[in-house]
Amino acid sequence: MRKSLIMFLVALATTAGACFGDEATPLKFYRLDFVVKEVDAGKVLNSRSYSAMVSTRPNMTCHIRTNSQVPTPTNADGSSYTFYNIGTNIDCGEVTDLQNALSLKLTSEVHSVLETATPTNVASRQPVVRDNRWESFVIVPLKKPTVIFSSDDASTKHQMQLELTATPIP
Repeated sequence: MRKSLIMFLVALATTAGACFGDEATPLKFYRLDFVVKEVDAGKVLNSRSYSAMVSTRPNMTCHIRTNSQVPTPTNADGSSYTFYNIGTNIDCGEVTDLQNALSLKLTSEVHSVLETATPTNVASRQPVVRDNRWESFVIVPLKKPTVIFSSDDASTKHQMQLELTATPIP
């Protein structure tokens, strides 16, 4: 009984150290502010903001999901529709404190619809759907907005950007 109690207490202490950090590597917490921007010739045409809180705890992940199902008529009488998934997905993990910077693994997907002039034939109003996907390990300086991903739009002169500001939480 005594041996079982000691083994239980050792296991509990090990688990608590993994969850809450230990004295050698205390947990740190950060607020991540993401801004997805559509830019044309340096001018921001559209932007969306997303925020999350993360820690340096091993195996920590964060997920942001904001999506809408957008119906588009597929025939002239409007009795049939195609639905497009439009929105933003951001996943991050493997957060590491680098004193004045933060390292993390980041995956981002931005699904949007290109605004086009409306033709007179309803059946030909199929939108151009844009998908931007990025995945990488990134390093960002603390408290400084940093463009971490960008890509040109294949059908316009626009550019899609993902900006990140990492702020330590005391």
